[in-house]
Amino acid sequence: MNTDAFRLLVVDDEPNIRSGLAKGLAGEADVVETAVDAEDALQKTEQANYQLVIADVRLNSQMTGIELLKKILVKQPQTAVIMITAHGTVAMAVEAMHAGAFDFISKPLDLNLIRQQVRKARQYHRLRVENQQLRNRLAEAGEVSGIIGGSAAMQSVLQQIRQVAATEATVMIQGESGTGKELVAHALHDLSDRSGGPFVAVNLGAMPESLLESELFGHEKGAFSGATRQKPGCFEQACGGTLFLDEVTEMSAKSQVDLLRVLESRRFTRVGGEQSLQADARIVSATNRNIKDLIAEGTFREDLFYRLNVVPIQVPALRARREDIPLLVEHFLEHFCQRHKRAIKRLAPEAMQTISAAAWPGNVRELRNVIERIVVTHDDNVINNIELPSELGPSQPSNRGLPHSLAEAVEGCERETIQMALQACEMHRERTAKALGVSVRTLHYKMGRYGLH
Repeated sequence: MNTDAFRLLVVDDEPNIRSGLAKGLAGEADVVETAVDAEDALQKTEQANYQLVIADVRLNSQMTGIELLKKILVKQPQTAVIMITAHGTVAMAVEAMHAGAFDFISKPLDLNLIRQQVRKARQYHRLRVENQQLRNRLAEAGEVSGIIGGSAAMQSVLQQIRQVAATEATVMIQGESGTGKELVAHALHDLSDRSGGPFVAVNLGAMPESLLESELFGHEKGAFSGATRQKPGCFEQACGGTLFLDEVTEMSAKSQVDLLRVLESRRFTRVGGEQSLQADARIVSATNRNIKDLIAEGTFREDLFYRLNVVPIQVPALRARREDIPLLVEHFLEHFCQRHKRAIKRLAPEAMQTISAAAWPGNVRELRNVIERIVVTHDDNVINNIELPSELGPSQPSNRGLPHSLAEAVEGCERETIQMALQACEMHRERTAKALGVSVRTLHYKMGRYGLH
């Protein structure tokens, strides 16, 4: 089966209309199939992906066309659905469009108009495919939502993101504080079909219990003292997008039950309200705690854990990906020098060695803060060991006569070799990189690291 084919499904219980549309639209799609009712259509969508479905609002079946539309979009959210009817009203059209219909067309049908809308749907599908391909290329380059890392540990995380992002699976991100869990959540959103929708983040650990229910589900006017107007909650704000629940393990027992109920039913009610609303948001959660210990202690529900942990992603600590530290340092130096309008700075080899060997209990967040402090508080363009925060390592200048470590000796040799190669190749970077057997990007980084520009 050609996965790039544009597949069209016509759903109508009137044989003449069904066959007429199928024949009339045969040239507008690669594959045109028909279904006699909603049940037949659902069975076909279980067997194949359709880029466009044209369905009558009134079908001779147990569900209406709009109910069929909702079920199709739950299973295949990328599908465009055009609703047709002989009994159209403004209210019905509004309902269909709110439910996610691509268009609403009244009978008697104008075949030219339908062909025009099919072409628009096909163009819309092509743009979605191109955008997804672009996002995948960016992901493969590691340039997603600010995630930087060429280490095997981070490449594994990026691979998981690429595999999971395009699905609707619920994801739980685990890792120490400061490792970049929210960046991973953003990447999952940016590479998903929901990227055009909102990304809503809520820190459950910073939310008082008395406000949490209203924050998540919203409230009606007059629901409690101070509720002077209707307020949508995070689930409502994230409709069509992604809801990121940070520090999810800090929720109380009652809040865990409330969240579990929404995850199971995909519906919620505002505080003080009666109307049941659909929870159309992809759920991504995060924690820096060991959930299995919390489950054993009885402070976190095991059934909620299984609902949230459909796909787990473990973000490594910075000490487990030390080879990424130079890349992160260069990135933060450039970022903060531009932000604070300072001359571009670089770290001397011994300073980079000290930073790479530091413990970094606060992970990438701590590294980021240290680099910003260096940029703001030092005027020198080259940062040496003596200018680093004392908690990172040696604060006294090293003996300039002899290298005080094997790493420093290796770096000195590397700098001299690159400098000689540049001179031999008349500073031509591509020829130099080829002579050294490295990529131009690696050479550029090394030149910046050793001040050889």
